[in-house]
Amino acid sequence: MLKFYYSGAPNPMKVALFLEETGLPYEPIPVDTRKGDQHKPGYLAINPNAKVPAIVDGDATVFDSNAILLYLAEKTGKFLPENTAKNRGELLSWLMFVASGVGPFSGQSVHFRNYAPEKLPYAVNRYMFEAQRHYGILDARLAKQPYMVGGTYTIVDMDVWGWSRLIPTVLGEEHWAKFPNLKRLVDEISGRPAAARAIALKDRHKFKTEMDEEARRAMFGLLTEKVA
Repeated sequence: MLKFYYSGAPNPMKVALFLEETGLPYEPIPVDTRKGDQHKPGYLAINPNAKVPAIVDGDATVFDSNAILLYLAEKTGKFLPENTAKNRGELLSWLMFVASGVGPFSGQSVHFRNYAPEKLPYAVNRYMFEAQRHYGILDARLAKQPYMVGGTYTIVDMDVWGWSRLIPTVLGEEHWAKFPNLKRLVDEISGRPAAARAIALKDRHKFKTEMDEEARRAMFGLLTEKVA
């Protein structure tokens, strides 16, 4: 059975959504990042980058949420657009756009707004600006069509949902008004039964919720090693 290493963070939730949408049998294995589970040797053997999610599917080990989505979609033949050169190009482009832009800038915005020991106005403004810019690009795309690629719900929409549903955390609740088309998609996906099951997955296991000193050291390595 496929093993799914996860937490309740945005990136694992994309994969949980796909698994619940397809009904693929899987074993959810919690990785409590606030306790440092991601740094244990057993997990580092699966993902040397010490991040979630990851999957082990027989002889295949895949880490990074976007890589997992593409692997599972191609394995099952589900939630892919019609197989044309145009759609393939768009699929790969938007997957990489989320992986290289939306996710990293959103994560840094959350970090500098909520967790950095010093409130640095330049850093907060930079990452909020870039996160907002990326969400604006998604919103403009969705103003022209109901889904990100072609005319059907695909892994790209799942990918977008993972981070976009947390815009209130990334930018602030009031920023939803700037992205009406993106909110339409997020609300549609969040209303799907598979999304409810994916979000509820974290309730099967007890994850640490406190952001105390142990959690900060486990999640932010720069606190224990100065390199500049």
